[in-house]
Amino acid sequence: MAVNSSKIKALAKQTYDALSTEFPDSTCSLDNDCPHNLAVRGILSAQCTDKRVNITAKDLFAKYPDMKQIADEDPEVIASIIKPCGLTASKTKSVIAFAKKLTEEWGGVIPNDVDLLMEVPGIGRKIANLIVGEVYGTPAVVVDTHCKRVMKRIGITESEDPAKVEKDIMKVFPEEQWISIGHLSVDLGRKYCTAKSPKCDECPLSSFCKRRM
Repeated sequence: MAVNSSKIKALAKQTYDALSTEFPDSTCSLDNDCPHNLAVRGILSAQCTDKRVNITAKDLFAKYPDMKQIADEDPEVIASIIKPCGLTASKTKSVIAFAKKLTEEWGGVIPNDVDLLMEVPGIGRKIANLIVGEVYGTPAVVVDTHCKRVMKRIGITESEDPAKVEKDIMKVFPEEQWISIGHLSVDLGRKYCTAKSPKCDECPLSSFCKRRM
């Protein structure tokens, strides 16, 4: 599919206009009180709802307001707190690794660099893009399961591969829309374009969605 064609760009504009009208207050569904905490929430979000992550992270940061405290804590103690988010062993390792990287190598400042962020186990491209996009306003596309599903159904991409979906989105949406299109896709995916039994008749994109054509 020629994702850079004028037809697909027009579809992208229709999509963004309709989504931003339907969800004018769309934002990141992970709490974003500070960059360090957002990064940890991103790590915890793997295969877990953002609602659960926000609740669990609140408990974690109430006990450890400083990343150095997390870096120095017994992993079993951290594990006991973040257990509700699932994948406890790997997430514990990742959260502590991030805290150590931040305090010991990055001087307490999260880098505006996707590749550097991805050196931390548990931070893949999706979360790295989220961090640089939300913290620094760097043009970045966050492709989660909702975004991937929505973009394929609409006709922006034909791929199931997140990296390819990201590239297809970048070709047809302006840079200033990259971070927000991910959030808008999540909103649509949760309210209308669900994985099972999507509410196509109610969807604000129904008049031009490829799935309905």
